[in-house]
Amino acid sequence: MPLDKTLLDALQAVTTATLTTVLLKKGIRRCWMRGPMPRFAAGQRVVGPAFTLRFVPAREDLATPESWSSPTSTRAAIEAMPEGCIAVVDAMGVQDAGIFGDILCARMKKRGVAALITDGVVRDGEGVEGTGLPVWCSGVAAPASVAGLTFVGWGEPVGCGGVAVYPDDIVVADGDGAVLIPAALAEEVALAAVEQERLELWIMREVDKGLALPGLYPPNAETKARYEAETATKA
Repeated sequence: MPLDKTLLDALQAVTTATLTTVLLKKGIRRCWMRGPMPRFAAGQRVVGPAFTLRFVPAREDLATPESWSSPTSTRAAIEAMPEGCIAVVDAMGVQDAGIFGDILCARMKKRGVAALITDGVVRDGEGVEGTGLPVWCSGVAAPASVAGLTFVGWGEPVGCGGVAVYPDDIVVADGDGAVLIPAALAEEVALAAVEQERLELWIMREVDKGLALPGLYPPNAETKARYEAETATKA
């Protein structure tokens, strides 16, 4: 499902660091994916609904080059990806089998996919960079996916970097990695994150003035009152 523009704009304005703090306050600790880091064309923050894909360990009778022509293949999955989605791939952290290469990434870019995020690796690194598809991954490797993985499907809950990802959950990725926001919490998390960054900008200005951290960060009741009074006046 495409994201509401107001929600999209709000999440594009906040960092993943802020989001992890907001989610922690809501009891969500497992939200930052271990492994995926900005690697290719990933200079800007991306936000989108998750389109999930899953690999399991390679099995010799199934993980073959012939499987690439199967109805259950990464190629078929890419053709099902809607514009604006973020492909989140569970590759079990495997480091010696590239799940996607330049041709697959080029097709994803052509289809309007916002980004690829995986706890595994990609291949054809130079070519992937050339496609312009933003990629968060844990590295590169020359061997194809079938050297170490079997693709089993898409559109189901997966685990990526230790985080449970359900289809259409919201993913935000920037220079600090990728964060998962449960779909049901997306609006309230976005609102809280925008306010958190507003508060922290004010706190940073106070730090620049020379104020000490105790009572300032996190703010005590007196600091909160001063913040609200000053920001209300400016508003």
